[in-house]
Amino acid sequence: MQIRKFGSLGYDVSALGLGCMRLPRMEMADGTVDVDREKAIELIQYATDHGITYFDSSFTYHNGHSEVVLGESLEGARRENVTIATKQRYPSMQNSKDVMRANLETTLKRLRTDYIDLYLIHNVNINEWEGVKKLGVVEEYEKFKAEGMIKNIGFSYHGDLDLFKEVMGYYDFSMCQFQYNLLMSDRELPNEGLELAYKKGCAVVVMEPLRGGGLASAPSDVLEVYNRCNIERNPVEWGLRYVIDRPEVSVVLSGMSTLEQLKENIEIFSSHDAVPYCLTENEKQILADARLAYLNRKSIPCTGCEYCIPCPQGVNIPDIFSKYNEGYRFDKFDNARRSYMFSKAAGTDGSHCVACGECLSKCPQEIDIIAEVARAHSVLDGWKES
Repeated sequence: MQIRKFGSLGYDVSALGLGCMRLPRMEMADGTVDVDREKAIELIQYATDHGITYFDSSFTYHNGHSEVVLGESLEGARRENVTIATKQRYPSMQNSKDVMRANLETTLKRLRTDYIDLYLIHNVNINEWEGVKKLGVVEEYEKFKAEGMIKNIGFSYHGDLDLFKEVMGYYDFSMCQFQYNLLMSDRELPNEGLELAYKKGCAVVVMEPLRGGGLASAPSDVLEVYNRCNIERNPVEWGLRYVIDRPEVSVVLSGMSTLEQLKENIEIFSSHDAVPYCLTENEKQILADARLAYLNRKSIPCTGCEYCIPCPQGVNIPDIFSKYNEGYRFDKFDNARRSYMFSKAAGTDGSHCVACGECLSKCPQEIDIIAEVARAHSVLDGWKES
């Protein structure tokens, strides 16, 4: 496993980190979905046993079960050899200092640890940054740090370069986490964001390197571009190498849901050339052409973060977008349309959308959710079971 320096904190981490927002899940007897505890523990422990030392979770992932399973998986000797990052969101989900402290204490119990290596202010964006400052979140985090409950302070980010500069100038954060991938949109941080953090000694953790799994497979026109290379690589490796190439990146965070995905990624990050500046000029051109081919397809840029739900009408927005994108990526909608039939039976399909707009301000990707739900519904609806 390749390792990298973690900003200016003086220690190294694995170049590949395990994101715990997409742990293996299973349907329960009552129809709800929860973490598949057995598979998740196997996944996490396999990761630690094969060189991954960085784990990212959140107070809210999997309704809190992400932290619980992570703590159970890492308890004992494994905890001593890993870096754990977890996070809380303000002020929309927590708006008092008492709740802030109580939730941190809950997190420590869930994770079965006395301290958090990296405690993040979650989802910093233009809508919540003023509230973060007004609530005095950083000042409270400093108290937690003085008490030994947390070691370092960071933030996860969804916003433009101007706000990022303001946030970076507000406090000497130890690390920052944001999206960076082949299909970055104009709403996301450009390379200047990477460079700014790196110059300040702030560790950079990249999330969504495969765009919520969207880059893990490729339609025929994108595959044609990749096949121009004299080295055989699948879309997953192409997407990851795009990020691996950047020297400013400390950790590439991947939400791996299966042992097969984990093994594949470990193999990629264990390669001798999975290092900064690994891409040749020809490979960079291939990636640029692949990006253009993807962009010309105009898919819905949903990463499945689930911030847009619950919907007042019960519409499962991420699920609808996931089904649509699955059909779009593979140029074949039969399986997606059949799956959507079950969404209709459950009453979570797009026909229930009343265009109230409650979801719009919650989307980190700034997707026009109302319009895209209508578009996806028009394509997916109408499957007839034979």
